[in-house]
Amino acid sequence: MPTGNALLTQMNTIPIIPNSLAFWGMGQMGIAIKGPDAILCIDPCLSNIVEDQAGSWWYRAYPPPIEPETVTNATYHLASHEHEDHFDTHTVKPLAKASPNARFVAPAWCRPLFTKAEVAEERTIIPKALEPITLPGTSIKLTALPSAHYEKEYDEQKGYRWFGYLIEWNGVTFYHSGDTVIYPGYVDMLKSYPTADVAMLPVNGRDWYRETLVGAIGNLLPEEAARLAIEIGWGTVIAGHNDLYPNNTISMGSIADAFAKFAPRQPYKILQPGELFYFVK
Repeated sequence: MPTGNALLTQMNTIPIIPNSLAFWGMGQMGIAIKGPDAILCIDPCLSNIVEDQAGSWWYRAYPPPIEPETVTNATYHLASHEHEDHFDTHTVKPLAKASPNARFVAPAWCRPLFTKAEVAEERTIIPKALEPITLPGTSIKLTALPSAHYEKEYDEQKGYRWFGYLIEWNGVTFYHSGDTVIYPGYVDMLKSYPTADVAMLPVNGRDWYRETLVGAIGNLLPEEAARLAIEIGWGTVIAGHNDLYPNNTISMGSIADAFAKFAPRQPYKILQPGELFYFVK
């Protein structure tokens, strides 16, 4: 799999045909997406920020597939919430300089992080949850959908704290859930929007020990992800959030077992860092 400049070249040169999108794994819940008129990155964590701020329990399992200061081709950067492994200021700051025309999308809770990353306010977009927008300069229809990590938190001034993103682009619908668990009304909300052809979900589960020992807020259990995919009717599931920090993962076999038991015909993928998944509808 390409990394560094080779990965950047692949992104820049790969053609995008109608009814398709190209996806590249960035680790954790990070992903890059190319369509006909833009390159997006969602939740890339390309630094050691978590270990630096929270301690050695959070060591990285592998280096980033690309260094943020070399990302010269980003059109948009989306962050689902303010946790460092999703809004990495050590990634955003150099990326914003390397891609000076890129714009940045996040919940209002992330405003202090934009300041910390030296991203000018005019480069930011704070979408209102549940209301579709078209990202300026592109054909991307974006809808921010509330997630729950663990609660669906809401503030009168800042809105919902945790976002997922529904992206309708080039005939393909993609859902990036951000970090979440299933909450009351979540399934009905998802059913009220276009069904995703590709859905990326956090499947590293949750347990008392991770929560209490290091404050690791968990996510969907593999069984929940598999059953949710069947209930919603998603196409391919990308199983995320289960590779970057070894102490905050579950066995890959448990993911396979859950899908084999509860969704045996459900396509799913586990993307390696830098791996290309070219989806054609």
